[in-house]
Amino acid sequence: MTKSQQVIMYMGVAIMAVTAGLLLRAQLTSNPQSAENGGAETLFAASLPDLQGKNQSISQWRGNVMVINFWATWCEPCRDEIPEFIELQEKFRAKGLVFIGIAVDQQERTAAFSKEIGINYPVLVGDMRALDLAGAAGNRQGALPFTVVIDRGGNIIGTKLGRLSRSKLESMIKPLL
Repeated sequence: MTKSQQVIMYMGVAIMAVTAGLLLRAQLTSNPQSAENGGAETLFAASLPDLQGKNQSISQWRGNVMVINFWATWCEPCRDEIPEFIELQEKFRAKGLVFIGIAVDQQERTAAFSKEIGINYPVLVGDMRALDLAGAAGNRQGALPFTVVIDRGGNIIGTKLGRLSRSKLESMIKPLL
């Protein structure tokens, strides 16, 4: 094979790789609004055990501004953002804000960490089922932390993969309260 044939072959492979990447990206991002709307309904249909092992339906908090945070005790960015969530829950509880923590973890570890740090909002334990719920709400990577903000009408108005700063979250929820 001549050098020019090799160059043409490599260029062809590169073009195919770029095309495949663009097609995959288009597939993953196609109509995100309908995925989010369906994601909210999937979340509301879910029922997970709380820290005492009693099943709780997420739909019981419908009508509130909801911040649903998928997290784990072993996830350092998750642990870093929770104290700010505790403060915001305290600050805006009377205005109809409810945080819901969904742990992708073991019940015992989740309960111990929740008690230690003083979480003041509902915590549910979803093990690997929680990742399915997060995926339905838009977390295609399956990474943590992942936060979903839902308005009083039950619509997802924003999601964030990774640590969510207090200022960013506050700017998202204030207009909804």
